[in-house]
Amino acid sequence: MQKFSRIYIEITNSCNLECEFCPKTTRKPAFMSTEVFNRILEQLKGFTKQISFHVKGEPLLHPYLDKLLDISYEKGFEVNITTNGTLIDKTKNILLNKPALRQINFSLHSFDSKKQFSQENEYIKNILDFAKDATRLSPLIISLRLWNLSTDNALNLEKKRNQHLLTYIENAFAMTSKIEEYVIAHQGIKLADRIYLNQDHTFIWPDISGSEVGKEGFCYGLSKQAAILVDGTVVPCCLDGEGIMNLGNINNTDFSDIIESKRANDIRNGFKRRHLAEELCRKCHYRSRFN
Repeated sequence: MQKFSRIYIEITNSCNLECEFCPKTTRKPAFMSTEVFNRILEQLKGFTKQISFHVKGEPLLHPYLDKLLDISYEKGFEVNITTNGTLIDKTKNILLNKPALRQINFSLHSFDSKKQFSQENEYIKNILDFAKDATRLSPLIISLRLWNLSTDNALNLEKKRNQHLLTYIENAFAMTSKIEEYVIAHQGIKLADRIYLNQDHTFIWPDISGSEVGKEGFCYGLSKQAAILVDGTVVPCCLDGEGIMNLGNINNTDFSDIIESKRANDIRNGFKRRHLAEELCRKCHYRSRFN
């Protein structure tokens, strides 16, 4: 049986923001039902221990988030959530009482996209207050992500990228030294027990209509990860936000059969030979990080 480090489940493709770094999906907005979610987890047993509520969309918008977390716990799965953090104050009472939760990733770079928040301090304060409460009351891991750096480190320094947020974080954790962003791309800083800050370069979502990056390369798609979109479509990775590499639908075909299909095996075996079997993979910039 194929084993995955984690499988991404898109519990909704709806979002309350329109960030520049995250192309809006062309798919119809939807929320995964508890029945479909339950069916998916039944089929994922034995394939992974960790699931992530992530592909497109804002998972904290889901009206039955508490039930999805309860189902995950009942079936023995650990859950990671990636969120823009804008709804943390409204959902914190749910999240602080769910034993299935393993890690929450806050995409702080959502703030950077279009100056969408009128109260920046309130935004970061709510997230940091939650992080401190969560690590005090539970074994939860918190990752604060600022994935908006330029590849030109000198430019990051010149523009004082993220300066306000970083200063707020430094003060909140009584740090005695400055966070030097240009030093820590691809690395993480431990702010407190189980609270981390991770900065990285901006990445471009793969676009089937975009330019080809190359025909050779490697990716962990279908070896360490797979993803299931809100309608049940199975895709090789969490960056196929439009379901271009549709391997099948879990609502009418078992997950075990989908990931052993000819197309899935061609993709997986191609990566082993550094051959990109799919057009979307040839147009993906992110996979260069694995090279």
